[in-house]
Amino acid sequence: MEMVKYLSRMDLFNGLSEEELVKLNHVTPLETRNKGTVVASPHMEPKVLYIVKSGKVRLYKLTEEGKELTLDILGAGHLFGEMTSFHAGAAMFAVTMEDSVICEMEGWQFRKIISEKPDLALKYIELVTARLKEVEELLGYMAYGSVRQRLLFLFRKLAAKFPSGTQRMHDWIPLEIELTHQELASMAGSIRETVTPIISQLVSEGVLRKEGARKPYSIHKGRLEAALADCK
Repeated sequence: MEMVKYLSRMDLFNGLSEEELVKLNHVTPLETRNKGTVVASPHMEPKVLYIVKSGKVRLYKLTEEGKELTLDILGAGHLFGEMTSFHAGAAMFAVTMEDSVICEMEGWQFRKIISEKPDLALKYIELVTARLKEVEELLGYMAYGSVRQRLLFLFRKLAAKFPSGTQRMHDWIPLEIELTHQELASMAGSIRETVTPIISQLVSEGVLRKEGARKPYSIHKGRLEAALADCK
C-alpha cells in the first residue's frame, strides 16, 4: 500500500480512486537501480513512462563533439519517458546519479489507462508541454548563452527542483543535491577548467555559498535572478 499512497500524491495520478491506484500499482513494478545505471537510451527498448520514487536521474544527450549535455535532473515524484523527455528526434539517455528506485510502465499499459481516464490524459499533456518549454529554454541558453549564463540558469533550475528541507534564511535556498565542478561542467556543456573560476566568482559575489567541502551549495535567490538578468 505504500506505493499506492505514493502514486496518489503525484499530480499525474491525483484524483484516481484507491481501487484504480491499486490496479496501477500492479502494472508499475519497482526497480532498484544503482548509481551510474543507464535507465534508458536510444539503444534500449523505451518504456512510455518512468516514475522516480527515490533517488535522482539525469537526462542528457550527446553533442556532435561527443560531450554529454544535461537536459534535466529529476528527483522523487518526477517522471520521464519517450513522450515527456525523449522527443524532437534527439537521442536521449537517462542515468541514475545515486541509488534510485524507479517504476516503469509499458506503452500499452499507459495508453489503456489514459483511454479510460481522459482527465489523466489532459494532465499528462500539461506535463509534456511544461517539459518541452523547460527544454526549449535550456537549449536557448546552451546555444546562445555564455557559460556563466548557463550555470546561473542551471542553479535556478536546481533551486526550484531540489530545495533542501532545511529552513531558508535571508533568501538563501540550500540544495539537497551535491554536485562536483566536473558534474556542473557536464551539465552546462562546458569543461571543469572553465567552470571552476566562474563558480568561485559567484561565491565571491554572494550568489552561492558552501558550508563545507562535502556539502551542497546554497543559492541566494535574489542575487541569482539579478545576476542572470545582467547577463541578458
